[in-house]
Amino acid sequence: MAITYKESGVNINEGYKTVDLIKNHAKKTLNNLVLNNLGSFAGMMQLPKGYKEPILVSGTDGVGTKIAIACKYKKYDTVGIDCVAMCVNDVLCHGAQPLFFLDYIACGKLDAQVAADLVKGVSEGCLQSNSSLIGGETAEMPGFYAPGDYDLAGFSVGIVDKDKIINGKDIKPTDVLIGITSSGLHSNGFSLVRKAIKNMDEDFMGQPIWKYLLTPTKIYVNTIQKLMKKVTIKGMAHITGGGFIENTPRMFQPNANLTAVINKNSYPLPKIYEVLHSKGIEYDHMYNTFNMGIGFIICVDKNDVSKTLAEIKAIGDEAYEIGYIKEGNEKICLK
Repeated sequence: MAITYKESGVNINEGYKTVDLIKNHAKKTLNNLVLNNLGSFAGMMQLPKGYKEPILVSGTDGVGTKIAIACKYKKYDTVGIDCVAMCVNDVLCHGAQPLFFLDYIACGKLDAQVAADLVKGVSEGCLQSNSSLIGGETAEMPGFYAPGDYDLAGFSVGIVDKDKIINGKDIKPTDVLIGITSSGLHSNGFSLVRKAIKNMDEDFMGQPIWKYLLTPTKIYVNTIQKLMKKVTIKGMAHITGGGFIENTPRMFQPNANLTAVINKNSYPLPKIYEVLHSKGIEYDHMYNTFNMGIGFIICVDKNDVSKTLAEIKAIGDEAYEIGYIKEGNEKICLK
């Protein structure tokens, strides 16, 4: 007896429908540097003019188990922003402007509308980061993922002139750390959050806490690209999984004899961390897991602090002087 792909759990027609729905969102992100149509075997993009020695900078990531909350409450149209943000904010740390993005959706049973909602968020993230969504992949994997389960990942490629790469080589003691606020938990530590918060419908600041938890990751591209034209930035860190402790020292050169000192009382701690602490998570552990209200850190000369804070405010973002650089090989010191 002959069997079909559909009988094995893969619906090709639903895949065709998905592609048609996705195209509408992807088209919004395309610009005149994109050289082929959506649906080709590969995406092609011409490098923009004006670079003397263009360097491509890439980053890849996913949204982790944050997507489990989206799936549970059938709210799919924001986690795509998280997916883009986790990648473009990393690329941004070296001074690069994101150029293009590709996404990957995996699921147990494909629902074209769900996939389209996921890509709607990806498209919005690309628009916020001035990058083009030039391709992707949707994989229906019955027997591996349960029906209703989705996973979302992607990667970004950006560009920077070789002589403008930011890699921490000029960071020195007495330099100052500026923290730009986060929009929420972003997309890290959600396995811990889901274990700690047993009732996702409990009230948090006038709404079910799951709605707050799905607040999309802030994309810092616009703020940093504008700021780099006004201030010399020596180093940058995207505060993702590992929190301050793992990510802040990543702005240093290898073997640099430098320590980042973070003053935990230099900015207001968001209320969500009080809630997580009340549910049994120690603050020391949180500083090694979450962004703690600061999603992006930049390092500038001490003489540029006032100007940097003023420029960030003028752009429309919020930032604080949160620490400084000292000599020593501790790498990070929280006080």
